[in-house]
Amino acid sequence: MLLQSTIRHIFRNSRLFPAVARHTFSSKRSMVDAKLEAVPLVEIDEGIFKYILIKVYGKEKADGSEPSKNIVRGFARAEWHNDIYEEVSSSLAGLGLETECLGGGRIEHRPEQKLIKVYGYSQGYGKADHQEARRILLTKYADCQIETSDEGY
Repeated sequence: MLLQSTIRHIFRNSRLFPAVARHTFSSKRSMVDAKLEAVPLVEIDEGIFKYILIKVYGKEKADGSEPSKNIVRGFARAEWHNDIYEEVSSSLAGLGLETECLGGGRIEHRPEQKLIKVYGYSQGYGKADHQEARRILLTKYADCQIETSDEGY
């Protein structure tokens, strides 16, 4: 990361590179920022299934900051938490975004009852911050009652 930051600094501040080249580099960074913003915060199925909390990173900025956001993913088809992570991380890597799994658990999603329960943990990734997952779920399911618990697997 330090090497990349140094190269970017030299590239942006060097008089050897024309302004057009610096603009192109800046435009590519903006495209990655737009891709990060376009990633939906929540994608979950109905029923009871495993879920994971993922941090998605954009490219490092000139000031050294790295834009990121947390997302929730849960799929009934996934046998393991890692199945979800592999699917999501590979699709986001195709957009030039990096990911980190922050933990997992289970979700019970009953749309007809407007109820979501977030609980449990992942044996491989540890317990996700269920309150953070709840906060993110509320962005899409504001009309649902969302409960969290540290109980259960």
